[in-house]
Amino acid sequence: MRLEYFQMIDKVVELDLEARTLRTANTVPCESPIFEGHFPGHPLLPGVLLFEIMAQSCGMLLLRLHNYDRMAFLASVDKGKLRTFVTPGQVIDVFARLDHDGSGFARLKAEGRVDGKLVCNADVTLKTMPFPAPELRGYLLSTAERIGMPMGEAVFDTAEAAGNLTHV
Repeated sequence: MRLEYFQMIDKVVELDLEARTLRTANTVPCESPIFEGHFPGHPLLPGVLLFEIMAQSCGMLLLRLHNYDRMAFLASVDKGKLRTFVTPGQVIDVFARLDHDGSGFARLKAEGRVDGKLVCNADVTLKTMPFPAPELRGYLLSTAERIGMPMGEAVFDTAEAAGNLTHV
């Protein structure tokens, strides 16, 4: 995890295209300038970054389900809960599940756990659209490769608005 660069996902642990789920593992760095002010002598991962980790996991799932054709941008975080503190060195396992995709928006559920204990959860809405720049698509493809995202084929058919997934 590189907090200063907003690279929150370390690795993909599990991808199930049929169930439309993704699990990631994300190690909080032991040192980061973020901890200098949050908080001196008692470093804690800021809650907003827990939401970002969940949102990025959701975004990578959606990116993969759309076969790297569309970009996902965070639109909202609803029912977000921070249940306990997360400290440097801990590994946050994030589980993301796509509930609905259509009309340019996707709704997903995400939760983060440390040592099996629920630390955060939220309903995440992402806006999907064509990539605004080819460099951004290339960056996300290299990110997907770096974190171990399986790169096989999966595309939405013409019933995409209904959220139906077709494997090819």
